[in-house]
Order: sequence, then C-alpha cells, then structure tokens
Amino acid sequence: MDLNYTPEQLAFRDEVRAFVRASLPHELSRKVIEHKHLDKADFLTWQRILFEKGWIAPHWPVEFGGCGWDAVRRHILEEECAAAGAPPLISFGLHMVGPVIYTFGSPEQKARYLPRILSSEDWWCQGYSEPGSGSDLASLQTRAVREGDHYVVNGQKTWTTLAQHADMIFCLVRTSTTGKKQEGISFLLIDMHSPGITVRPIITLDGAHEVNEVWFEDVRVPVENLVGEEGRGWTYAKFLLSHERTNIAGVSRSKRELAFLKAIAAQESDGGRPLIDNVRFRDKISRVEIDLMALEITVLRVLAAESAGKAPGPEASILKIKGTEIQQALSELMMEAVGPYALPYLPAQWSNHWLGERVGPEYAGPLAARYFNMRKVTIYGGSNEIQRNIISQAILGL
Repeated sequence: MDLNYTPEQLAFRDEVRAFVRASLPHELSRKVIEHKHLDKADFLTWQRILFEKGWIAPHWPVEFGGCGWDAVRRHILEEECAAAGAPPLISFGLHMVGPVIYTFGSPEQKARYLPRILSSEDWWCQGYSEPGSGSDLASLQTRAVREGDHYVVNGQKTWTTLAQHADMIFCLVRTSTTGKKQEGISFLLIDMHSPGITVRPIITLDGAHEVNEVWFEDVRVPVENLVGEEGRGWTYAKFLLSHERTNIAGVSRSKRELAFLKAIAAQESDGGRPLIDNVRFRDKISRVEIDLMALEITVLRVLAAESAGKAPGPEASILKIKGTEIQQALSELMMEAVGPYALPYLPAQWSNHWLGERVGPEYAGPLAARYFNMRKVTIYGGSNEIQRNIISQAILGL
C-alpha cells in the first residue's frame, strides 16, 4: 500500500483544512482541546455544520445520503477535524445503527430513519449491555413477546451512554428461548418516548452523567420496527460491533492528545526545567508515539480493505485493544506531566480556582476527570480480554 498522499488527496486535505478552520466555532474547539465538558448542544452544533456541508456521513453510500468516500478521504476528514479540536461525532446513529439499517433494514425503515440520523433530528442510544450480560452479550434476558402487530418488551439495559438525550434506542432483545442462545435474539428500534421506558442516571467516577440504566416495562413496539428477520439479531449485532470497534481505535483523536501532552511537557515546571527535557519521560512519550504510528498504519489497512468490500474481521479487535490502551497511556502521562496539580476530580478546578485560590495551570483542571473517565475504554465495545479471545479463535484457531 502506498502511504504517500496523491496530489488529488493533498488538494482534498487542503480543502478540508480550510473548511474546518472557517466553520468550527473557536469556543467549541477550545472546549474540546482543553478537555472541558461538552453538552448535547455542542455535539449537535458540529454535526449540523457537517450536515449542511454534506460531509456528515463520509462512509455511507451515496444512495443513502452519504459521501461514498474511499478510506483515505475518510481518514483525512477525521484527522483534520480531530486536529482542529472538533467534537467527536455521536456514533450511535452514524456509525452503528445507520449502517445496520441501510444494510439489513426494510425500505420503510431506510426512508424514515436514515435522513433523520443524517440531520441529527433523532439522537440514538445503544441497548446492548445488561446486568450480568456485558461481554457475554448473548446471555441477555430482555424479552420481546409478539402480540399481534406489536412486540411487548420487558427488561433492563445498563451503561446506556447518553440515553438521557435519546429519541431512539436500537435494542437487542430475546424473542425465543429455544435452541442456541444467539439464535433467539432480535434487533428492535424503539422510540425512547414510549410509555413504560424509564431512564435512571449512573454517575461515573469523573462526576459526570454519561451513562444510564434503561428499564422497559410492557413497552409496546410496532412489528415494523424489527430490523431484518426475527432471531437474526446476533448477526446484525456482530456487524455493528465490528464497525464500532474500528471507530473506537480513535487514532486521530489520540494524535491530537499526543500533541497536547507534548505541549504540557514543554511547559516550565516549578523547578524551571521542562519535563520534556527529562530523558525518561521523553522515552515514555516516544513509546506511545511509535505505537500510535503503527496503529494508524493498521487502521488505514483495515479501511482500505473495507473500501474493497471486505467487512472488518478480527482486525477490528486488534484496533480496539491497541487504540484504547494508547488512549489510556496518554491520559496517564498527562496526569504525570501536571504532577501535584493532578488532583482528584473537583468541579471548581474546571474554572481554575478552589476556595478562591489558584490550583494550577488551567489545562490541568479537567485532566483527573479525564483520567478517571478513560478507565472505561478498555471495557466498552467488548472488553479487551474478550477481544483477545476473539483474536485467538479467529486467527489462531484456539
């Protein structure tokens, strides 16, 4: 694979860079780069800017409203957006359920949901994990019983990210208890405003309300909201998870975080000498940077294979493992770089003051919260331990 951009690709990169520079609000970019809290309006602001440009779904086929770009163009857009400090796109609609709907959904589902995903009119969340059914997802117990033209859903989902904002949830439910447990699972699209749905917050270590419990009590879902065939939900779930794990790698965001880490380390410490001059700390940065360069090449190879029509396989698990380990390593090195200012999460630190006194440089305030939050990345999307099992089974035959 030629790793050098062609003149056409370089021209496209310049076009993207100019657009992002002109269109991304400075206040929003600063919040992202400085790890400040982003609310729903922040995410929607950038998504709608990309939608108006026609660049909201570069990986979607043109016939469904996407750009139909190749892997390199998608990578360039993601890299330029991340480098400029654009918020990440909420992936549940664009990267997860959207591809499932345009690949397996009915014509009516495509016509109804795909345009609303692109315009951000619908905010989606993911109903997969349950208490006792996380990495062993096939053991899920949420039931959907067919009654005439509806399914009646009862059960509980947990760790449901941003469900407090969601209009829709794509949900794995058990429609049969006979045969292999994977064969009794179906894929439903459920309106979050339906009677019988309760969302309860789970406050995470960083003090944020990001994840939730979602309860279903006799929730009636129209049969036409079943994606594909009843009992085939496990197939659609695996398709979705392969795309999710590729996206979780987060190479472009990690490159931005690496640049931020280097900037912190270049600041003069209390002793007057920048931490970057410390050969041991510089070696730690170099090791992460080398890993990140290798990961980027691997991501490009996977994306190129996708462009050629090959669905992500066990490579997606490799990307998920290494990508999340790099993300955690960067957050740990940032904590080390700010030294005594790496305090436990204190909301007052976000404004750089505590009891009226300065508590360190402004960029240090959110880093402890970010460190705590990043503990999750090796767990969600299928824990890294499970990913290693997938690799050993798929590649080594163990």
